[in-house]
Amino acid sequence: MKEHVEKVLGDIRPSLQADGGNVELVDVTEDGVVKVRLTGACGTCPMSTLTLKMAIEKTLKDKIPQVKAVEQVF
Repeated sequence: MKEHVEKVLGDIRPSLQADGGNVELVDVTEDGVVKVRLTGACGTCPMSTLTLKMAIEKTLKDKIPQVKAVEQVF
């Protein structure tokens, strides 16, 4: 599943990079929790929680039903 998550994140990256940010996959747990690190402008943006939940988590859940949640790690 980790490879599939990385592929979907690759589809999301151009949008984040257009605003000076990025997302890095840290881990995918056995129970479907994806752990990511927001970098660049996304790491310090006050809207990063919204980006995490409404863009990254929603897209991953839509494309990979086994994904239960997305968490940000620092």
